[in-house]
Amino acid sequence: MRNGRESKNNKAYIPVIITILVVITLVILFFVNSKTKDNIDSNIYNDEVNLDSDIQDEAQDIEIDIKKELFEDYYAKAEELMKNMSIEEKIGQMCLARCPETGQIEEINSYKPGGYVLFGRDFQNETKESVISKINAYQGASNIKMLIAVDEEGGTVTRVSRYSAFRSEKFKSPQELYNEGGLDLIKSDAKEKIDLLKSLNINLNLAPVSDVSTNPQDFIYKRALGQDADKTSEYVKEYTNVYNENKFGMCLKHFPGYGNNADTHTDFVRDDRQEEQFKNSDFLPFISGIENNAQSILVAHNVVAFKDSENPASLSKVWHDFLRNDLDFSGVIITDDLAMGAIANIYSVEESAIRAVNAGNDMLITSDLKACVDAIKKGLDEKTVNEEDINNAVKRILAWKCYLGII
Repeated sequence: MRNGRESKNNKAYIPVIITILVVITLVILFFVNSKTKDNIDSNIYNDEVNLDSDIQDEAQDIEIDIKKELFEDYYAKAEELMKNMSIEEKIGQMCLARCPETGQIEEINSYKPGGYVLFGRDFQNETKESVISKINAYQGASNIKMLIAVDEEGGTVTRVSRYSAFRSEKFKSPQELYNEGGLDLIKSDAKEKIDLLKSLNINLNLAPVSDVSTNPQDFIYKRALGQDADKTSEYVKEYTNVYNENKFGMCLKHFPGYGNNADTHTDFVRDDRQEEQFKNSDFLPFISGIENNAQSILVAHNVVAFKDSENPASLSKVWHDFLRNDLDFSGVIITDDLAMGAIANIYSVEESAIRAVNAGNDMLITSDLKACVDAIKKGLDEKTVNEEDINNAVKRILAWKCYLGII
């Protein structure tokens, strides 16, 4: 009987044990679920943080991609002006023409150039008063005020200061200034150039020479700073800043870098230097200028083979795309003079004008305004030139003029 009772009593404990086990199981499950939830919440939080970080990174990338263009603040005014311009007037704006010896007013009335380049002959035997009077007459004949440009580099290239009527002695070369007083003297000299040119109603100096040259045997050496890429880059930066502070026109030249090449004024020049040479040296002053808001860049006629072995850089879409897209330049691109031997000995005026527009130049320096304008107009009629390219160029040119206070 006792064994039977013990068996019965043991059975009575079974529900209690089961209940305890169920409670323990529920408690364990609760803690496991709680932990799992915490992990899930933590993962969600981390994902959200990572997502926020990704969004911020994307926003930063977008901010870089939509960096403001140099003259963007003036685009609306430029586009408003363009509404009332004929296609002939737009084409004229793209021409930075050599000022003719006679018939300037008639030429301006007929072909409406965006600007004139004045050379030594335009200052020889003149006075300040006579030069001002002539420039005022040019501007008075033009519906849209013109860029009036000179090459007043100092040293071997001085269109104005070589004549005593304008300065007691010609401006010194960048090398002389640098050797005498470093960048401080360079900056004060730049301001003095601006003041002199402004006093004559000139508004654009086609300078500084931004080429890296340290070899006295190089054609470009006397016109360059004569220092390495880093020092030349610093020179370009300071020069650009002075011109921008004074809202005076300036132009880096000769992109993509002249190097040790022969004179393109006389003949075809091919540059076979390697890409690394440009990356480590020649590009650097231009990059410095672009980063400091250089207003315009003049492109050389050298065939720089590592990127385009067929076309002079001035007529190469490959080089212009590189300047716009890779170096992020949004200012005005100008050809070197299309009358120079490197171009004129190979192409007709008409052909070089079409090639220059299609390459991506905004302004063409030309010694034959009529032929240049007629060629581009014909290219439009024959659909070998894109009107959108012309409109984009003219918008930049007019915006540049607004930035300078010319219009």
